[in-house]
Amino acid sequence: MGQFSVWHWLIVAAVFVLFFGAKRMPDAARGLGRSLRIFRSEVSQMQSEDADSAKDRSENSALPASATPSVDPVAHPTKTL
Repeated sequence: MGQFSVWHWLIVAAVFVLFFGAKRMPDAARGLGRSLRIFRSEVSQMQSEDADSAKDRSENSALPASATPSVDPVAHPTKTL
């Protein structure tokens, strides 16, 4: 009862053809394909950027303590009003 059979899919396809017409179906499928390709490329680009930033963070944390500048709060007091 919870699964779609072949007849269900045929009815859905017939309704789409009735609503949109046979001429507009290829254009709609082409537009959907383009949208999916753009979406996939954007997702893969975001994942590669995340991997690059994680790599940069791990390289920065591997620096020795002497490489990072430290500020002595006693030598440079802040002004308070």
